[in-house]
Amino acid sequence: MQVLQEANILMNTKLTDQEDAIRKAGQILVDNGYVNATYVDKMIEREALTSTYMGNFVAIPHGTEDAKDEVIASGISVIQAPEGVTFEGNEVKLVFGIAGKNNEHLDILSQIAIVCSEEENIDKLVSATSKQEIIDMFSEVDA
Repeated sequence: MQVLQEANILMNTKLTDQEDAIRKAGQILVDNGYVNATYVDKMIEREALTSTYMGNFVAIPHGTEDAKDEVIASGISVIQAPEGVTFEGNEVKLVFGIAGKNNEHLDILSQIAIVCSEEENIDKLVSATSKQEIIDMFSEVDA
C-alpha cells in the first residue's frame, strides 16, 4: 500500500452528521485522484446497507461492491474529528475513507485494524496535532 499522504488528512474537523463525514472522506479521495465523484454516492449507499462503524470511535466508510469501476487507484483518507460525530448512535472521532483497486482494500483495512486495535493509538490519532504524527503511526505498520 502506498504511504498515507498529507493531502489525504483533515485535522480537527467539525462534522455535522454521518453523511457529512462520509462525503468529506469521499471528497478527499475524489480530489486526490483515487476515485471518480460517483464513488462518494456509493459510499453513502454502502452506509445505508450496513454501518461502517467499527468500534473504538472509528468508522471506515467505503463504496459498495459495484463501485469498483469508480476506483482509479487505491487510497485512504483520514478525518480527525475530536468533537465526534454520531454513526448509528455511536460516537466516531476518526473516519477512514477507503478505496481499493483489485483487492488492495483488504490491505488498507488490515493496516487500519492494526493501528486502531490499540486504544492508546486511537487516543494518539485523535489528539495528534500534526498530519505527520498520523502518517508516522501508519508508516510503522506492515500490513
